[in-house]
Amino acid sequence: MKDPFTPRAVRAARRRLLEDDAGAATAEYAIATMAAVAFAGLLVVIMRSDEVRGILTDLVRRALTVA
Repeated sequence: MKDPFTPRAVRAARRRLLEDDAGAATAEYAIATMAAVAFAGLLVVIMRSDEVRGILTDLVRRALTVA
């Protein structure tokens, strides 16, 4: 029986594994999209709180008042 773990076969297998990056960019985009969605969800939760809404309303009122 032929030995599948000859140095040449091992080098060839290692080269195929290290050079095969098909789909890597897609996975990176998916992770970045998931992080952006999580951040947007966090902002929605923060913006819905009464305290933050009051701070923002007060800020807009002060900015629009003519002194």
